[in-house]
Amino acid sequence: MNSATRIKLSAMMFLEFFIWGAWCVTLATYLTVTLKFTGGQVGNAFLTMAIASVISPIFVGMVADKFFPAQYLKGVLHLGGAALMFWASTVQTPGLFFWVLLGYTLCYMPTLSLANAIAFNQMKDTEKEFPLIRAIGVLGWIIVGLLIGYLRIEQTNIPLRIAAGASLLMGLYCFALPHTPPKGAGKKVTLGDIFGIEAWGLLKDWYFLVFVVASLLVSVTTSFYINWSNPFFNAEGLPYPAAMMTGGQISEAVLTALLGFFFASIGVKWMLVAGMLSWALRYFILMGDPGPGFSLWILAIVIHGVCYGFFFTAGQVYVGKVAPKAIQASAQGFIALITFGLGQGAGSILSGKIQEQCTVAGTTDWSQFWLVPAVIALVVGVLFALLFKVKPAEESAANA
Repeated sequence: MNSATRIKLSAMMFLEFFIWGAWCVTLATYLTVTLKFTGGQVGNAFLTMAIASVISPIFVGMVADKFFPAQYLKGVLHLGGAALMFWASTVQTPGLFFWVLLGYTLCYMPTLSLANAIAFNQMKDTEKEFPLIRAIGVLGWIIVGLLIGYLRIEQTNIPLRIAAGASLLMGLYCFALPHTPPKGAGKKVTLGDIFGIEAWGLLKDWYFLVFVVASLLVSVTTSFYINWSNPFFNAEGLPYPAAMMTGGQISEAVLTALLGFFFASIGVKWMLVAGMLSWALRYFILMGDPGPGFSLWILAIVIHGVCYGFFFTAGQVYVGKVAPKAIQASAQGFIALITFGLGQGAGSILSGKIQEQCTVAGTTDWSQFWLVPAVIALVVGVLFALLFKVKPAEESAANA
């Protein structure tokens, strides 16, 4: 991959995660503090990401695999998302906010897998090249988090408008990205193509099935942190919560850039195990005392690099090696459906309900709240270590 292509892909990843980080981290704080939404209503708002991940990525992946260049499709989705996110920033009622945000997430969520497909299409060695490109995306999340945190605008609608502006810029930029033609162009489209049956067919492999089930269950627990950590840190007095939380993305950027080393040294299986168990460790830490200067809670933030890089990013690379080239976009859409869709969707509902149950007279018992995802992630991580195995051909490919 030449330098010009690397720069283009890096800028794409930067904007992709700048957009997501602008609105996702502080959304619960804005909804609960400013708009006075209940825990269940906040859970419903985050559920839109899951619904969109179930509905759109595999279908959009099929369109990219069969009909239109991925970069053009990605551009159109971001332009539509820009308008919808700006509209969301003006809505103040739970019902309408849900539907507008659902429209936005239907546009945004498939662009994550499209970004991966565009990047993978330009790479000869994904294990060495992708982590460095993906790390630039984390930088986008860090910068917008620092901006929002230090401006103290977490309780306002300004983060949503920042996301809308960045979406507009990204939509226009996509038309300058490297050409990624549909690899299955000219082939007859079947009902199976529309629903991504070829990607679902990967589940015939027992170890891939174990990977998918574990990813589904651990993703349920990730919603607890993604949706509720900012309100938790605000309520408990952590200074500059949104800015402090970018420490997680800083560690993610470092760990993601080093993923090639870890693929070669410990292998994809133990990376995934470490990623799953790190989510459990994070929640057990948050259950206890913050320590002097909030040091323990800062540790819980910083281990995000292992939580995300070793779980989500390593998982995406694993899927990229297992899936045939002809269904790469659909396969990435499939794992997005499992993790960001079904898993985080169930997690959004569950975390919202548990937050309500743990809240009495406006005060939340956060230790009880964090206990649920801690136990789930611990059990799943241990079972995954016992049941999952990487086939020799996949292991050698991942370590190449």
